[in-house]
Amino acid sequence: MEQKEMIYEGKAKKVYATDDENLVIVDYKDDATAFNGLKKGTIVGKGAINNRMTNYLMSQLEKQGVPTHFVEELDDRRTVVKKVSIIPLEVIIRNRAAGSFSKRLGVAEGSDLLCPTLEFSYKDDDLGDPLINSYMAKAIGAATQEEIDEITRMAFAVNEFLKEFFAGIGIELIDFKLEFGKTSDGQIVLADEISPDTCRYWDIETHEKLDKDRFRRDLGDPEGAYKEVFARMGLGK
Repeated sequence: MEQKEMIYEGKAKKVYATDDENLVIVDYKDDATAFNGLKKGTIVGKGAINNRMTNYLMSQLEKQGVPTHFVEELDDRRTVVKKVSIIPLEVIIRNRAAGSFSKRLGVAEGSDLLCPTLEFSYKDDDLGDPLINSYMAKAIGAATQEEIDEITRMAFAVNEFLKEFFAGIGIELIDFKLEFGKTSDGQIVLADEISPDTCRYWDIETHEKLDKDRFRRDLGDPEGAYKEVFARMGLGK
């Protein structure tokens, strides 16, 4: 697989063209951002951890019948994935109250929820990724009802698998963000990443935060938190 010119650079990843028009190479960075890019820094080693963790979890989800963009891991930081057109919706699943959910609704962080919740944000950095509902998404052409239904079904399936998986290694999955894309033949697949950048992980016993909140909230040692999750997954070298 030949890596060609860079076609996109985001906050956490670079994307390169390849000699196959349907495949791209994703290169994970150590750059860290929060609050829609207002806070910037570096979490040393997170690129390699996020890459390998995402690939492992996506390969496991494939076995559960959830289609993903994952194709092949090239090295610690680079992975071949299917080229997709991203559906401009961030899909947030919450199992416990935390973060913006707690602030918006006045629900104490850590409170139990009666059921998992799903939120959509419109992917637009300039607008601050505002919350929208399915009617708004349809109205602006972000997604069709059929696409929303499929994304919703897949998101809850991902949640059920991830909750059980992480509980098995002593970690509670508090909430997480997913992105979906469409391949050249129109199939909706799970894209982006599943990592401490996009998930809230709390130790089941101590409730210690093991995710990017350690960077967002200046809690200290984000590198250690990422490494801890990675080690518990059995992926450490």
